Amino acid sequence: MARTIWIVLGVIASVVIAWFVVDLVFSVLWFIVKLAVVAVVAVAVFFALRAWLGRAGERSSIER
Repeated sequence: MARTIWIVLGVIASVVIAWFVVDLVFSVLWFIVKLAVVAVVAVAVFFALRAWLGRAGERSSIER
């Protein structure tokens, strides 16, 4: 009887620990995905601004 109680408590503890581990793993993965999306958007915005400001710089140099 005592052995059965320890098995049940072990199973419950295993499920609780697994729940926290899976939650942590998904949080880390979501953070990595967000970083990747931010990096892609930042590169796109950088090149868009560079192209836009590059054209504006060419116009002002022609006017001089």
